Amino acid sequence: MENEKLDFEYGADQIQILEGLEAVRKRPGMYIGTTASRGLHHLVYEIVDNAVDEALAGFCSVIDVTLNQDNSVTVIDNGRGIPIGMNQKAGIPAVEVVFTILHAGGKFGGGGYKVSGGLHGVGASVVNALSDWLEVEIFQDGKIHRQRYERGIVSSKLRVVGDCEPEKTGTKVTFLPDVTIFQETHTFEFDVLKQRLREMAFLTKGLRIILCDARDPEKEIKREFHYEGGIKEFVTYLNRSKTAIYDTVLYFEGKKNNIEVEVAIQHNDSYVESSYSFVNNINTPEGGTHLIGFRNAITKTFNDYARTNKILKDNEPNLSGEDVREGLTAIVSVKIEDPQFEGQTKQKLGTTEARGAVDNIVSEQLTYFLEQNPQIAKIICEKSILAQRARDAARKARDLTRRKTALDGMSLPGKLADCSDKDPKNCEIYIVEGDSAGGSAKTARSRATQAILPLRGKILNVEKSRLDRIYGNAEIKAMITAFGTGIHDDFDIDKLRYHKIIIMTDADVDGAHISTLLLTFLYRFMPELIKQGYVYMAQPPLYKLEKNKKTWYAYNDDELERLLIEVGRDQNNKIQRYKGLGEMDATQLWDTTMDPEKRVLLKVTMNEEAESEIDLTFTTLMGDKVEPRREFIEENARFVKNLDI
Repeated sequence: MENEKLDFEYGADQIQILEGLEAVRKRPGMYIGTTASRGLHHLVYEIVDNAVDEALAGFCSVIDVTLNQDNSVTVIDNGRGIPIGMNQKAGIPAVEVVFTILHAGGKFGGGGYKVSGGLHGVGASVVNALSDWLEVEIFQDGKIHRQRYERGIVSSKLRVVGDCEPEKTGTKVTFLPDVTIFQETHTFEFDVLKQRLREMAFLTKGLRIILCDARDPEKEIKREFHYEGGIKEFVTYLNRSKTAIYDTVLYFEGKKNNIEVEVAIQHNDSYVESSYSFVNNINTPEGGTHLIGFRNAITKTFNDYARTNKILKDNEPNLSGEDVREGLTAIVSVKIEDPQFEGQTKQKLGTTEARGAVDNIVSEQLTYFLEQNPQIAKIICEKSILAQRARDAARKARDLTRRKTALDGMSLPGKLADCSDKDPKNCEIYIVEGDSAGGSAKTARSRATQAILPLRGKILNVEKSRLDRIYGNAEIKAMITAFGTGIHDDFDIDKLRYHKIIIMTDADVDGAHISTLLLTFLYRFMPELIKQGYVYMAQPPLYKLEKNKKTWYAYNDDELERLLIEVGRDQNNKIQRYKGLGEMDATQLWDTTMDPEKRVLLKVTMNEEAESEIDLTFTTLMGDKVEPRREFIEENARFVKNLDI
């Protein structure tokens, strides 16, 4: 079959040139990743990043961020103020260059900034392009200078609009996101901004960031973030739901190869590592050379100390990096003048010199600390040796499992009702709470594409368990085997047997707890399943409404109310409140929760920009400390509906 020819000429005149910021409006996803919630909030971070750069340069101490009633955002800093003089090359004021020309600013040479966080983003010009309107005010030399833009285009020239105190300097930016760009959502979430701004304040010692939600004048919300201890306080904050095994937060700082290094660490009694790395205050979720240098340093230093002080015997193997980092909370922050990144996403640092700089500074200062604090050194070494023994036991258990399955051919768990289709793209697995619901699900399912794995009771809380106990838990082993990927260091996403992993539990407190236990396990040992969008939550109905031999289902109170208005309220209405999946027969379960044509699934997503907060949430909910959990529940109770207690 011949290809159909399109009826237009293709010549020099058909090559489209997008002038100025038109390219950004045409393809916003190329510049901010997405026009969904994450991209919307990224606009705020870009403007705040510019103010933080002023703080890093030593000229800014306070940043105010306000959510206004009209859904615009105002960011005010007390830095030097964007230059207002004429840019000779462009022939327009420098501030206009910053807001209307891509890849322009004071961070590309010329000594404006030594290090910059904003350089990792897309700049003020992209924020301007994606806003319905943006106004910038600059306070310099006792005057207030203002310029306004609409959809990236100058609508009023830079002019003086008033006087200010002679000593006042800084920049005020107010912008309203364009609803034609952000069609999915154009409402800012206070908690999302709060998490990111708190992190920025931790990473910039002494900087004060104030976030104010003024959208409801009757209940204005304000949060202030100011940490003189910087990343030391960050570690304390992340460990607040855990029990530290020694009181001191170890802190190392120095400069080598023109790279500024800051590291803070503290071990706790948990079994998971929580290490976060940053370059110029920007999170690097995939790590990179700075994180490698840090890990090399602590592994070598603790092994040297344990050998020298006979904590490790001559016949005992070295501690692995995993052993030393069990229960470790760490922040690794570097400032680099011209950072190099691997890949398009800029999530992994590639600057070679960073590895040596971090390794050298941490090794030298950690060695000195351990010599001066032998009690703390011994506590860490002994915890690491226990971790080593547990890891060895886990390896033996894993090897034994592999040998068994190789001999008996029973690679899949017996209680798994597998699907017949072997293409993972077509397959989904329901993780079902309880045998009765599991039985209904097995009867209801589409056998070709839907697998059912019933779990008996609540699975092990991995937040409180070492690897050997995790490998010994029957329910967890069943999931690991069914998924096919392995866990932890053995994890291989290419071996995943189902492209939808669906958690299906009762809509009560026990069901919520089981869901959280399952999500904790997946987050700690198979995070890529969540990151790549393979994990879902089923949404069974809460109510069944019957009237005149007709049946309707409602998934929440609001939906039930709408149904009652629609069908009318009278004595013939029969309303059943489902307490659990076991109350539904196979037909009802299929119709309401499992039929791909009708069901409601919630995809579990993970915002890597707020990974430290996600980590803290799991620890708070599943850890030993009661008080942080109580505070979390009180703070978030307003978001929970239809939960029977």
